Parts: sequence; C-alpha cells; structure tokens
Amino acid sequence: MERDFGTLCQLVRKIGGLRQEDLAALVGLSQAFLSMLESGTRRLTNIDKIIALLEGLDVPPELTGPMLRPFDAAPDDA
Repeated sequence: MERDFGTLCQLVRKIGGLRQEDLAALVGLSQAFLSMLESGTRRLTNIDKIIALLEGLDVPPELTGPMLRPFDAAPDDA
C-alpha cells in the first residue's frame, strides 16, 4: 500500500492554517522538499524522514503500525 504523504501534508496545512515553512519546521523537512512532496514531484521513502514527519505531526503510534512505532512506545508485557 502506497502512502501519499504529500496529500497528508496539504490536508494538515489546510486544516491547521499553516504555511509550508511552518509545517516544514514542525516535521524537520526543508520547505523546498515539502513543496516537491506536495506537488508529487518527490516522494518520501526514507524511513527516518517518514518517522520524523509522523512524530512532527504527533500521529498516535496506534495509527502508524508496529514498524513505525518507537521501541519505547511499545506496550509493556509486565
């Protein structure tokens, strides 16, 4: 399943009333890269950047799936 991070960023910006510069600062991407991501000319494929984007957007770990969940956020079995 392909993730459309460009559309996600556009929606977050629209709902939050943010400029690209604002969102880029929140998620650790450059404004230029975010612009290309939103226009579809670039894709976000680096796992570290994907994690940074999701953490910057404060996406709950239960929505990201186990591969993108930080180890310390996993529930304890104890």
